[in-house]
Formats: sequence, structure tokens, C-alpha cells
Amino acid sequence: MEPVVAVLGSANADLVVDVVSRPGPGETVLGSDVRVLPGGKGANTAVAAARLGGRVIFIGAVGDDGHGELLRRSLTMNGVDIGKVRTVERPTGAAFITVTGDGENAIVVSPGANAALRPQDVDLSGAAVLAASLEVPVAVVEHAVAAAVAAGVRVVLNLSPVTSLGAATLAGLDPLIVNQHEAEALGPLLELGVRSAVVTLGAEGAEVITPAGTTRVAAPRVAPVDTTGAGDAFAGALARRLAVGDDLVEAAGYACRVAAVSVTRPGAQPSYPSADEL
Repeated sequence: MEPVVAVLGSANADLVVDVVSRPGPGETVLGSDVRVLPGGKGANTAVAAARLGGRVIFIGAVGDDGHGELLRRSLTMNGVDIGKVRTVERPTGAAFITVTGDGENAIVVSPGANAALRPQDVDLSGAAVLAASLEVPVAVVEHAVAAAVAAGVRVVLNLSPVTSLGAATLAGLDPLIVNQHEAEALGPLLELGVRSAVVTLGAEGAEVITPAGTTRVAAPRVAPVDTTGAGDAFAGALARRLAVGDDLVEAAGYACRVAAVSVTRPGAQPSYPSADEL
């Protein structure tokens, strides 16, 4: 039977505007028409893993509104099990994104319903890998990691945004995923107590860090259109490949290819490739 990836994290509506340049303090710039797309680090990770052929369960929360319906529909259409998605009274989370011509973005996130996620919402029954991210309460993430470790479920955590985690939580991560800027802020990653780490380097690929040493993994060269959600594509692909038995370096190489494809298309979830496209 296909191994299950349980994904815990945020579900947001992405409100995207293309701009020539991002505004500075006190500055107003004109942009394109607004595009409303399904997003959120957790939901993105779930869709990325599912589009690669994985069995994926998403654990999250949305509001009883149009944005919540948009996210439920996107998750379901992409093959994600939404039986663990709770509808709450707060509005669905939203991300306000500006994208410049070089594909780079700037994002403000309003958590909304994501902040209402509870430890009792976590159910890892049958999971081989837990892929978690922040933008949801830290207490829920720490509870989920502890439950995963106790059940022998491998834990992949994308520590974005960077948040302080307890020693027991850090000790369960295999791997911790951060980007190069987050890695610089955190210092030597294995000294945090994690079992392994992956540093994403954008167009330069990734570094896999284990007690045995550091391995550099290259990414394909592409012309970026929109980098929104590329890190989530990487995390979902990594979790998917770890679930089917790849070692961490193999999984990271695969994830680099998935992320590279994603940046050649607009949006987050709509940009993620299927396994056949690779």
C-alpha cells in the first residue's frame, strides 16, 4: 500500500498582485488585477506531495467562507484527504503577495483560522512521514512532533517563519528544512539538536547536513516566473520521497527538480508538477 504523508500547517488564500517594484515606506505603486489562488505553507506542501502520486492527509483549519471553499476544493481536486480539515468561526487565512518581474515576491500573512488549530486536531493514524510547517500555533506543532516520534513517524519540519522550539521537538526533526537566510540566523544547524537538516539555496539547489557531513545538491537551471510556494513544493516533494524510501540526499535532489519546475509557472499550488512532468 502507498505510504501516507500527513501534512500539518496553514491553509491560506493567496491574493497576488504583479508590480514593477515593491513599494517602500510611505510609497504607493500600481499593480495588476488581483489573482486569488489557493495557498498556505501547509496546504501547498500537501498539494505538492499529492500531485507527485502520494497518499496525503492534510491537518488544518479554514473559515466558513469563500476562501475556505476555494482551499477545500483545491486540496480535494489534487487528491488530498481533507477529512482532518476543521471549519472554524474565524476567517480563512490570507496571504497578500506582491510579485515583481524577476519572479521574486514579498508576502504578508494574516493567519485567521490557522490560529485556531488545536493539538486535539492532530491525528497521525497510518502516516509514514509527518511534514509540518509554522503559520499555525507552535504548541500544535510541538504536540504533533511528539506524537510522531512516539509512533515512529519520520518528521520533516519547514521552520518558516523561524520560531523558537523546545529541545525535545528539535531532537525529533529528520530533517529540519530552512532557507539560507534562516540558516545563517540559526547558526550551526546540527548544534540545535536536530537529527539532520536541509538548507534550500534557491537556484543553487540545497545542502543536506547530517552527522556524516554536508552534501550539495544541484538544481536545474530555469527562467523563473514566480517563486511563490517554491519552498513548499520542495518540502512536499522531499516528504513524498522519504515516505517511499529514498535517502535524504536522493529525496533532496528530487525536491530540487520539483521546486525548479514550480518557479517557471505563476502561483503556488497551480504551479506544482506531477511525477510524469519530471
